[in-house]
Amino acid sequence: MGRFLLILCLCLSGFVAAAGDESWPSFRGPGARGVAETAAPTTWDLEKGTHVLWKQAIPGLAHSSPVVWGDRIFLTTSVPAEADDELKVGLYGDIAPVKNEVVQDLQVMALDRKTGKVVWQETAFRGVPKIKRHTKATHANSTPATDGKRVAAFFGSEGLYVYDIKGKLLWKKDFGVLDSGFFMVPQAQWGFGSSPVFHEDKLLVLADVQKGSFLAAFDAKSGKELWRTERSDVPTWGTPTVIEAGGKKQVVVNGFRHMGGYDLASGKELWKLHGTGDIPVPTPFEAHGLIYVSQAHGPGNPVYAIKPGAKGDITLGEGKTSNDHVAWSVPRGGSYMPTPIIVGDLLYVCRDNGALTVYRAKTGEQVYRQRLGKGAAYTASAVAAGDKVYFTSEDGDVYVVRAGETYDEVAVNALDEVTLASPAVADGTLYFRTRGHLIAIGAKK
Repeated sequence: MGRFLLILCLCLSGFVAAAGDESWPSFRGPGARGVAETAAPTTWDLEKGTHVLWKQAIPGLAHSSPVVWGDRIFLTTSVPAEADDELKVGLYGDIAPVKNEVVQDLQVMALDRKTGKVVWQETAFRGVPKIKRHTKATHANSTPATDGKRVAAFFGSEGLYVYDIKGKLLWKKDFGVLDSGFFMVPQAQWGFGSSPVFHEDKLLVLADVQKGSFLAAFDAKSGKELWRTERSDVPTWGTPTVIEAGGKKQVVVNGFRHMGGYDLASGKELWKLHGTGDIPVPTPFEAHGLIYVSQAHGPGNPVYAIKPGAKGDITLGEGKTSNDHVAWSVPRGGSYMPTPIIVGDLLYVCRDNGALTVYRAKTGEQVYRQRLGKGAAYTASAVAAGDKVYFTSEDGDVYVVRAGETYDEVAVNALDEVTLASPAVADGTLYFRTRGHLIAIGAKK
């Protein structure tokens, strides 16, 4: 019996480790915070191989991030049947989608975490996507999610697919056409971007689209729809996040007309807030007992710090930056594409033009501002490992900044390829998904 209990404890401790700093199960990791406690290398050299554990070529075009659990890495990609993987990066305002779409293989992949070798590769969908992509987007923008038993991949209008960790399809859902283009110019189709999230026995999906927006929960094992809540919002691209407040769990989502919180068990709306950024992209997250949401397009670019116990319509009055439910806000300090990050007591907000503003997370007081690089664009969200924050430009330059009240640039490292996907961090290793590769940066053991 004693030996059995010892084995059981070891198994349980291994499971807990897999669900902690050694895993990165969904977009931005646990709680969408983007933070890992274990430090990772601050410098590397791809040519010399310094701190490069492996570099694996990945076919197709995708901005989805890798996710990590145990000895596996999962990711998605869109492989064109013909040469149609043009990608236009940088800072520009062209809203037109890519023309003359071709047949795509929308694939889910599993890689060996130690070697980077492909373990399995399944095609979820083959055909011409129903919705066009933006010239800066892909048909595989959504990051997959895993709970250690299953892997979920969401390809928008081409469906939601759930596999076991060995690559067997367990169930799928077709939601019809999910057009998340520019609501003011409907013909400007841009592709889908919200990622699925596992929480306990549920799989959560957000589909804010031109018509029929909703937030829904499915039974992770069977695919049975548990609840679906309609949302009267324009297209958004953020991922839902589960937080706990007052002993109850809620699903928090970004939005323009309707960012808000929903009861995890029933889908019932708990609170809502009308934003001022009309193309919401960043994902909400919780830290220091507050929910942080950011926007930066259209009439405003706010940052909100919301109390988790909020109820009803908590929209701020004209000229107000706080109320009973909003601890603080900054009307013009938010980010457009990257999700902000909190390391220690500081909130780092990087705009798509590389303008970094740091605030005190609890009060909203500005600490400093700094420009990252010169003229580069930023789409990937920052991550942190230990006390270092990693900001990745679209040019593939990674700025490593020491967390603190002054700007302390530790290093600038090159990935040698265009990079728009947010990296993953697990057990002291950084996983960067570039234009054509997945690269593991870590200390060689």
